[in-house]
Parts: sequence; structure tokens; C-alpha cells
Amino acid sequence: MQTGKECGDCRLLVADDHPHVIEALELLLKPEGYRLKCVGTPAAVVEALQFESFDGVLLDLNYSRDTTSGQEGLDLVSKVHALDSAVPVVVMTAWGNIELVVEAMRRGAVDFIQKPWENARLLTVLRTQVELYRSQKQARRLEAENQTLRMLRADGVPEMIAGAPAMRGVMELIARIGPSDANVLITGEHGTGKEVVAQTLHRVSSRAGRALIAVNTGALSEGTFESEMFGHVKGAFTDAKTDRMGRFELADGGTLFLDEIANIPVRQQAKLLRVLESGELEKVGSSRTKSVDVRVLSATNADLRAACAAREFREDLLFRLNTVEIRLPALRERKEDIPALAGYFLSRYAARYRKALRGVEAAALQTMIQYAWPGNVRELDHCIERAVLMARGTELEAVDLGLNPQKAAVSSLDDMSLEMVESILIRKALGRAAGNVSHAADALGLSRGALYRRIEKYGL
Repeated sequence: MQTGKECGDCRLLVADDHPHVIEALELLLKPEGYRLKCVGTPAAVVEALQFESFDGVLLDLNYSRDTTSGQEGLDLVSKVHALDSAVPVVVMTAWGNIELVVEAMRRGAVDFIQKPWENARLLTVLRTQVELYRSQKQARRLEAENQTLRMLRADGVPEMIAGAPAMRGVMELIARIGPSDANVLITGEHGTGKEVVAQTLHRVSSRAGRALIAVNTGALSEGTFESEMFGHVKGAFTDAKTDRMGRFELADGGTLFLDEIANIPVRQQAKLLRVLESGELEKVGSSRTKSVDVRVLSATNADLRAACAAREFREDLLFRLNTVEIRLPALRERKEDIPALAGYFLSRYAARYRKALRGVEAAALQTMIQYAWPGNVRELDHCIERAVLMARGTELEAVDLGLNPQKAAVSSLDDMSLEMVESILIRKALGRAAGNVSHAADALGLSRGALYRRIEKYGL
């Protein structure tokens, strides 16, 4: 028999218009660990099912309208089945007959209990039906997630190589929220694959047939932000020689991916918030309001909550952006995926550069696993591309990678090129600025645009 511990999260809806029957059922079922919601009318049953979820329903067939025919209860079984065709319904009555049982089953009941009931039979029936329902529910959920995950690897979509335990939560979130219209904030260090996740979320959504528009918001100057995002009309400013659609309008009906969201100028954040809240925008130079239907995915490597505390990012905008947050682990946290990722990149670049390479040498793979990968998956991608170009044999060798497995960057200036030094300085500046490109650019004496060009150049 099921113990209270085993079914402590099983919820039953119990309906009977006699208080002493409800009391007896509570005395029997609560010690078994069932959590009960007890009601006394058909209307209360319908209301409960509209607002709550249950693992089983135990219904009396006779209520106040007439006390012997069971018709009121049969009508209730039909309503319950219409509201939730999967939840098991067990019916009870003191006025049982074969015709009533058959009709109750025809309308959706799964079993029948004669009053006065035998405790052992009632418990057995409920336990069997609840366990069957929960196992079927789990199977349906897993099938739905598996179907979504199969879509993740469909042609035309970047591979989601995610076998490491650290990626399990990411994949589960993608499977659950991908099909929805919820705004998603994707966080993680530079190079962890935030854009790949955004593309995957779009691919498994109901908007997959419409556009996915990506924009690096951090690279937009404050003077061009509104024009780029919302569009402009001819003559709105000196260089506006024609009407132009903004990114929101281009993404109408689809998905808008806002990368580097933390670097939007504070004065522009209010304008972005208004569009997210209302779904309406005005092009620069126009007084006409246009409605847009856009799902917004955004990404950052910065700590937005810290930015809110420092008054560098609007808290209300953060709330709009992160209905759900997906945090991507660094590559050093998911080293189990390195062999598969390396194989994927190897296959791609071997085909691109027409190199006859069939794999990665064991020593080279060990070197990659030992390396810290400060640039994450993006750095691994660039590393494999270089190795493919440098390879002389039929397998990638450790020497082809150009990595020191004991450290993430060479520490001696004598061994560094100017580009290596510059990349290390930029990485350190970004770390001190918690990923804020504007602050890092100020510290390095560069413009934000110049720093972005170097970040792209070095794969940071």
C-alpha cells in the first residue's frame, strides 16, 4: 500500500453533499498522504477544476437535485471530462446499478465505488488510478520535451551540444519555455553561446516561420538608437533621405534578439521599456503610432541587478526582459562537452578549408580539456579553425592548437605578440568592469565602437 511519504504530493478533489461522508473520507485518505480539496456541490467541482490541478477526482453521483437516479452526477462527470479529459474520475453512489456504471464509464469515469465502501478497495482503486495518471502525465511531458529537443537539432539550426550535467537545466528551460511567447534574458560570460540559445528558442517557438532579427544594442550610439530600433521617416533628420523600418518593425510577428542589452544608454532605456509595455512605437519624425507583436530575447554578460543598484539600468526594464532567465555556464563548467564541440567545429572547418582530417589526437583532446578556456565556446571555435589550418596530418595534434594547458594565457611578455597582449588587457578590463563595455572602453582609452571591433577580432 502506498505510504504517506510516497503520495504526499498527490492531490485529490473529493465531492459529496453529506458532511459526514467527507469527514470519513478525510479520516481514511489523509493518513495515506493524500492532499484533499473537499467540496459539496457540482458547481464547486467545476470551479475547482478551472483554477487548480488534481491527480484524481472522487465524485458522488447523487446531489440535491434528486437523490437516487445519479443523473446530476453523470452530468458532472461529463463536465469534468470536458475540462480535463486526462484526470481519472472515480464515482461513488449508494444507488448503484449496471446501467448507471456503464453510463458513468461512457462519460469518462475510470472506476466505480459502491457505498458503503470497503476501505481497502477504495484505497486500491485510488492508488492505481493516481499512479497510472501520474506516469502517463510524466510520459507526455517527456515526449513533449523530447519532441522539442529533436527540433533543437533540426537542419538550419546551430547544434545544441549539451550533454554535460551543467547544461541539463538549460536544455530543460529551452524545452519548456521555447514554445511560449515569454521574454527571455540569456546571461553568461562572453562566448558561451547566448546567440545560439536565442536562435534555438526562436526555432522551437510558434514564431519560427517569421523573422528573427538580431541587433547588438551595445554597438548602437545614443544618437542612432531610436532610428535603428524604431525606424524613421524621410526628412526626420539631415541624412534621412528615405523612410526606414526599425528593428522592432522588421521583427513584427517574430522574435527580436537584443544582444549586449546592458550597454543601452540609460536615456534610451525608457523608450525601449515603453515599447515593451505597450507594443506600440512611433518612428523618428512621425506622430503616427504603430503596433508591433514581438517576442524579445535579450542577452548580456553583465550583472544587471548590480547595474540596477548602481542606477545604470532600469529595474522596471529588467523585469520586462527577464520573464525567464537562462544562465549559460562557462565552458570550464561543462568540459564534458569539449570533445563533441571540438568534433563539430573540426567537421565544419575541415569541409570549409578542404582538409582531409578524420579526428582529434588523444593528446590534443587532453590539452583542450585541461585548458581553462577564458573565451569559452567562441575561443574553442577559433582554436579549432586555426588548428585545422595548421594541421599537417590526418588528425589534429596538440601542437596544432597552440594552447598551454596549464594556464589560460601566456604570462611572459617575451612570448607574446602585440595582439596577444592587447587581447589580455581587454579581457582584464572587461572583467574589472563586470562586462560593461562602456566602462571598459573608458578605462582603456578607447571609444566603445573601437573596443567592440577588438572584442570581435579576438573572440572575447
